[in-house]
Amino acid sequence: MKKIMNNVDAVENEMVLGMVKAYPQYIKKLDCGNVVVRARKKEGKVALISGGGSGHEPAHSGFVGEGMLDAAVAGPVFTSPTPDQIYEGIKAIATDKGVFMVVKNYTGDVMNFEMAAEMAEMDGIPVKYVVTNDDVAVQDSLYTVGRRGVAGTIFVHKIAGAKAEEGAELEAVQAVAQKVVDNVRTMGMAIKPCTVPAAGKPGFELSDDEMEVGIGIHGEPGTHREPLKKADEIVDMLLEKILADIDYADSEVAVLINGAGGTPLMELFIVNNHVSDVLAAKGIKVYKTFVGNYMTSIEMDGLSISLLRLDDEMKKLLDAKADTPAFKA
Repeated sequence: MKKIMNNVDAVENEMVLGMVKAYPQYIKKLDCGNVVVRARKKEGKVALISGGGSGHEPAHSGFVGEGMLDAAVAGPVFTSPTPDQIYEGIKAIATDKGVFMVVKNYTGDVMNFEMAAEMAEMDGIPVKYVVTNDDVAVQDSLYTVGRRGVAGTIFVHKIAGAKAEEGAELEAVQAVAQKVVDNVRTMGMAIKPCTVPAAGKPGFELSDDEMEVGIGIHGEPGTHREPLKKADEIVDMLLEKILADIDYADSEVAVLINGAGGTPLMELFIVNNHVSDVLAAKGIKVYKTFVGNYMTSIEMDGLSISLLRLDDEMKKLLDAKADTPAFKA
């Protein structure tokens, strides 16, 4: 294993410290673990918190700022943060309008965020949440009951965050977040695995002519592997699964071409080139496209495609101002 680091046991803390030092105008770190909050707390709005294991950078701390999250909690690599850490984050950002949690559908995340919400509600803090489950690759996995929450979660951060920034009530923020969850689907693949620092070896092995289809965001294998195909063929395969899961006919969509951490932008744009053409041929109008690393798997060489079916409210909120280290609108 070759990694640019000091100590395996310190990677998460040093990463968060480095991010805070890079973006002090946006974020600061609490003294209770790797919990990041907005540098200047904003009152009079529902406060948003999300998080999960480290290794998905810029998620989730990179999305803390105006128009998105108010706090992000980072656990060890690919491991949920503890309820106590999440609880401290909730207390730090809570306003009189309450706190809204965006939780990805992984067993540890759901359990720990729910426990933290119960602790906060005992303190009189109103808390509501959604569980994202946009992955169409698998119904159940090593980490979940039901579908996994993956890169489509970024759309929930953006749209729910914009709704909260408007001053909406907690129930309204939850409603629009759930609408995003109901209308976003994602499918991914990889050509090289990632290595968790504490493990010291890749999570799985692929030969030079193989690809893993249906990959998750924790370095876990996908549904199957097959010979590596050309970029357009990969797009066709991923989109076929997404478009079969939800009716996008005559819709406007937001597209997210998400890199897994080790994929060059050149290749992501090649993928988007064909995604755009396929959607146009099917009469699906692309309203907005995002290409880059939004929710990674350390240095995995792969990508995912997310499609969000939009209505007028979601378009407005997607366009609303956001100013965070990793997302600006």
